[in-house]
Amino acid sequence: MNKLTIYNRDGVSVGEYEVSDWLVHDRGTQAVRDAVVADLAARRAGTASTLRKGEVAGSNKKPWRQKGTGRARAGYRQSPVWRGGGVAFGPHPRDYSMKLNKKVARLAFRRALSDKIAGGQVRVLEDLTFSKPKTRLFHAMMKSLGVAPPALFVVERYEKNAALASRNLPAVELAKASDVSVFQLLRYPVLVATRAAMERLMERLRGRQQVNG
Repeated sequence: MNKLTIYNRDGVSVGEYEVSDWLVHDRGTQAVRDAVVADLAARRAGTASTLRKGEVAGSNKKPWRQKGTGRARAGYRQSPVWRGGGVAFGPHPRDYSMKLNKKVARLAFRRALSDKIAGGQVRVLEDLTFSKPKTRLFHAMMKSLGVAPPALFVVERYEKNAALASRNLPAVELAKASDVSVFQLLRYPVLVATRAAMERLMERLRGRQQVNG
């Protein structure tokens, strides 16, 4: 049984959160890699585009006659060897997204989160609410918890003041528990989750993710 200390915003321990040993996995390394590659590939716009020789505007008139000029023969000005001509084998719009099996995605998430828990990189907060959307309040809370950027804060649902207070802090990201990706778990060395968010993450570990706005 893994026990995580629950803190309030002042950094004072207010209890413990227990994670069953069977939820912590030690397999799925390849699944984690596949999930990260798929995540990064999906972020690519794929909008790079060049014109082939047949797409460049121009006539089919020869630049000069075939023989007698002393120059190499040329058939058209759209040739890739000419300046302003088409591009041979250039990039064209494409979709870089990759299909990831649901079981593989679930295994990757389990392994990534399990490594965080086993490595002592998870902090549990009683709640993450602020009376005012002030960055200094969020920074003071991080200092009380002993958390330095980069860090990922996970909540069950967005709270406006917390979102506004955290967005100006460099290398600090706020995410919903239902949307946390494997890439985010690997990117940030510290994960701070509210008690309610931990419940949602545990549901994802068990394979029972619920939809909640």
